Amino acid sequence: MASITYDQACCVYPGADKLAVDRLDLDIEDGEFVVLVGPSGSGKSTALRMLAGLEEIDSGAIRIGGDNMVGVAPKDRDIAMVFQNYALYPNKTVGENMGFALKMRGVPAEERKAKVAEAARLLDLTDFLDRKPAKLSGGQRQRVAMGRAIVREPQVFCMDEPLSNLDAKLRVQTRTQIAALQRRLGTTTVYVTHDQVEAMTMGDRVAVLRHGVLQQFSTPADLYDRPVNAFVAGFIGSPAMNLFTAPVNDGAVTIAGSTVDLDDESQALLRGSGLGKVIVGIRPEHLAIGDAGIDADVALLEELGSESYIYARVDDPSIANLDGEPVTLVARSSHRAPAKAGEAVRLHQVDRAVHLFDPDTGDRIVG
Repeated sequence: MASITYDQACCVYPGADKLAVDRLDLDIEDGEFVVLVGPSGSGKSTALRMLAGLEEIDSGAIRIGGDNMVGVAPKDRDIAMVFQNYALYPNKTVGENMGFALKMRGVPAEERKAKVAEAARLLDLTDFLDRKPAKLSGGQRQRVAMGRAIVREPQVFCMDEPLSNLDAKLRVQTRTQIAALQRRLGTTTVYVTHDQVEAMTMGDRVAVLRHGVLQQFSTPADLYDRPVNAFVAGFIGSPAMNLFTAPVNDGAVTIAGSTVDLDDESQALLRGSGLGKVIVGIRPEHLAIGDAGIDADVALLEELGSESYIYARVDDPSIANLDGEPVTLVARSSHRAPAKAGEAVRLHQVDRAVHLFDPDTGDRIVG
């Protein structure tokens, strides 16, 4: 186990006109589970491959346990990788797949057998050690790939979207198993995913990347409650935060005749900003159908059993979403069928949890 430091680490692919990873700074503690998340092309997998030695570090440094990894071969970094594809040997049994790396290292057969048995016990694979991969389910194959990494007892686990090939139900089950196993083993883990729900439920801390640049590195709760910019605000959370630009008049924001309810701090920040318009962010759970509030027309209703989501169009030309299109607000309801498509409703704020961002930079407005 070891700490990991990205120190202004950069990577550029040959022929590219900009960096795939741009001056990445991260301090990952010993035993921590950190998730790198972002949309396609954000640099998250490249950052992981730089740590593993599969991509060159063009400038800056990456340190594992205080040792600079620049120029160190992948085999000498004491890292175990788990990939999206299981990469199992089809002609070998589960036990042979899990112990193969130890065999190549010259580890004695009895020691290999003991390590494989212990990993199989942790992963609930004991009854499958004599099976071939073709006789396993997708989730079991992924656990075999995990077991192959565990038996090596590395300093660091690197996981590159290991659940992408699994169906939705199995993904939820397996991500819970991986998170519980990591906490049990205490091995420093860097995990890459494009799924923000996966990131929020698994990571001790989450690093959000965009275009190779780190946007925010914090706990899941902090990312959700205090996103540093409009990109993080819109990326973290499902359904996504309602984000739209609106004019500012004397420190107040009005939508379709209804004034947005801001706390005293937000009102003071807005007055002090001198902005003529602002990006407003309200999460769906902070909006609900009521007798007063923002006038809107229901466009779509999503029934999820325990709750419903109302998608309602707002007829107000003074506001627009971040693409310049008319605004559709999403509100959450604990009731089934709280409204019908085409019905006129009013959306009111459940509380004052409103986020304000600069319309030019997208940065959070803070004092």
